[in-house]
Amino acid sequence: MSLSHAINAARSGLQVSGLRADIVATNVANATTPGYVRRSVLLSETIVGADTQGVRAVGIDRARDAGLTSERMSLTSDLSRASVMASAWQSISSRVGDSADGSGLFGMMSDLESTLKAAQATPESKATANAVLDAARALTNEFNSLSKMAANQRAEADREIADGVDIVNKALRDIEALNAQISKMDRTTSQAAALMDERQRVLDTVSEYLPVEAVQRDYGMIDIVTKEGVFLLNGTARQIEFTGSNAFGPDQTFDGGQLSGLKVGDTDLTPGGSNWSAASSGLFGALFTLRDNDLPEFSSQLDTVAEDLVARLSADGIDPTTTTGEFGLFADPGTPGDPGLAGRISVNAAVDPAQGGEVWRLRDGMNAASEGAPGNNSVLSAMIEALTSGRSISENGIQGSFTASQLSAHLSSMAGQRRISNEAVLSSTSAQQTMALEAEQSQTGVDVDAQMQDLLMIEQAYAANARVIEVASQMIQRLMEL
Repeated sequence: MSLSHAINAARSGLQVSGLRADIVATNVANATTPGYVRRSVLLSETIVGADTQGVRAVGIDRARDAGLTSERMSLTSDLSRASVMASAWQSISSRVGDSADGSGLFGMMSDLESTLKAAQATPESKATANAVLDAARALTNEFNSLSKMAANQRAEADREIADGVDIVNKALRDIEALNAQISKMDRTTSQAAALMDERQRVLDTVSEYLPVEAVQRDYGMIDIVTKEGVFLLNGTARQIEFTGSNAFGPDQTFDGGQLSGLKVGDTDLTPGGSNWSAASSGLFGALFTLRDNDLPEFSSQLDTVAEDLVARLSADGIDPTTTTGEFGLFADPGTPGDPGLAGRISVNAAVDPAQGGEVWRLRDGMNAASEGAPGNNSVLSAMIEALTSGRSISENGIQGSFTASQLSAHLSSMAGQRRISNEAVLSSTSAQQTMALEAEQSQTGVDVDAQMQDLLMIEQAYAANARVIEVASQMIQRLMEL
């Protein structure tokens, strides 16, 4: 090899070492940047004719592991679903209350029984009668409030679905635009790697809402398909369709046609459906489950407890002044038998002064025309007997024989069990997702220690190439002195 060849080879080594140092610096600077994928310089020997002329950079490689990324995206969808479900049931369980500490609906049912027993002991006392009325009002207000909470949470889920559809549709359009940019450039450049990182970040956003996979296409482009096989991007982005609703009463359901599902063209993506194309997880999976299954089921169970309370205190034999079919202490101002009783239940107007009634009718009967004997506690005793006797129930997922307090405690227990179950799923899914993320980062992320070791090797190579040029220069100088 001639001296000129040695100088050229060393010069190419210096250039490549500078580029490698630049890439290492970029990696270290972005070590904590979300979605950043480690880069490295692709090198190739420079050959002119049959002679080696040094080294050259042929591109920038972007570390990747398609299998690990796909698994991490799938678990991200599962984690998003589990997080929403656990949060929703934690809120519901907390709001319903806990029978262990006597809070919520159970506590108010117990208060009603306690005040009735006090009134039974002193039927002539107006103060104890007012205490019963206050407890009854608090109980009906709690039923109304819980029913409204369920309706509000359904409305919130529907709004979040609509917002999520807008986010996913925009993300799909962004990926289409990034595909177009990437396909028109050299995919071995730093600029292309940065665009691919951005495209993966946008794709991760889509995977939070529903499970998807990326399908590699020519020229560095990707298509996006759901786990069930529905293309959301096939060259061009397809838009998900959804129509929000303003009404979420017990009669508004997806199966009944009052609420919207998810569609792409003529393909139904609605989670929970029986179609092959129904999305199985992600935020959409959780939000549709809450809107169309869990919250309506909770509302129905709440109606069952309210219906049981009305029926207990309206039973024949409790109040001699009422006839069969007339309401006792609690009334349904709507159409009896219609869903949504928990949102309508109220204190019978006959005993509520605020509605034109008289509180002494608690003692003397709902239809009593005038006050009776102050010491008569037969109606109050019958009410207590009705509340504390076992009554069989088999509907809306509630089965067994319960007293009124036991039934409210059972509702609280069911909500608590759902909370615990969803929290267990969240804990397990979170651990799996963390493991998948760490495995992916070990293959594609930046290990600062490893990068520092590479930088030392680059420094040594740079110094060695510089020394070759220095020695060659000295040799040429010596030749010129001859």
